[in-house]
Amino acid sequence: MAFEPLAFHNGRLVPRSGVAVSFHDAGIVSAVTVTDFARTYGRTLFRWPDHLTRFRRDCAACHIPLHFTDAELTVAAETLLAENAQFLAAEDEIAVVTFATPGPLGHMVGSPDNGPPTLVMHAFRLPTERYARFDDNGVSLAVVGTLPESSVLPGGVKHRSRLHWWMAEKLAAEQNPGAVAVLVDAHGASADTALGGVLAVTGETVYRSPVGKVQDSISLQVAKEACAKLGLGWVETAFDFEGLCRPLHPVERGTFNARVTEVLLAGSGFGVAGVSRCATQFSHRDFPWPGPVCQQLRRAWHSMTG
Repeated sequence: MAFEPLAFHNGRLVPRSGVAVSFHDAGIVSAVTVTDFARTYGRTLFRWPDHLTRFRRDCAACHIPLHFTDAELTVAAETLLAENAQFLAAEDEIAVVTFATPGPLGHMVGSPDNGPPTLVMHAFRLPTERYARFDDNGVSLAVVGTLPESSVLPGGVKHRSRLHWWMAEKLAAEQNPGAVAVLVDAHGASADTALGGVLAVTGETVYRSPVGKVQDSISLQVAKEACAKLGLGWVETAFDFEGLCRPLHPVERGTFNARVTEVLLAGSGFGVAGVSRCATQFSHRDFPWPGPVCQQLRRAWHSMTG
């Protein structure tokens, strides 16, 4: 009998291929899904309590019932790590994805009731090859559109309504092959990617887009803590990201864009990476890579992750 990796599905450990989400589940019908991506360092989950806190907060904000305690979710995650490690090489790290939905929609099958809620947790080898180009050539960022705005959806929620990121990725592949797609707000300021949060550096100060304007990021929190350890400033504010994608004009001397010396990307899959180019469809600007702040933060990140 062949064995296969396990997944945690509504309280039970089952073969990963046996996980089935109903066609009338709200997560399928309307993408009503809160999600979390965590990873290991040395086969130990990194900042797992922070991931649980965000996941529980986002489920509550989106009215998705979560009937499992943090202790139960932690046991499930650790069991998956132990059970699935046998399928991996010794040097491989593990990614753990958890998602929750309100469950099946009764009206689609003639029932007056919805639910029960769906919760799935599964683990797989961390795809480090996906990020290898960041170490070889730096990150290339390409602005391809604007972030969807809503007065109903709480800002920063990690959700699976990701059609805009799918389309952004395809546009980036057409306009700037190899680039990571960036979406900005209506003013061209707050910038975000599907892989990680964008940071701008001026001297010894690091800037990020405001909380709530972009996806909430545990990696950005780790970067903030690393900056504090290094004595670097940290500012949360909107900045003209599209302006960073244009060659500097002499009249811009002394402006924020002229003072930006590095651009960084921080994400769970890869930690901190330096950006070598920021582009739009019609212009681009190259940045020193890897810059001194990038190198400091990478060393700090490695120290914090062991």
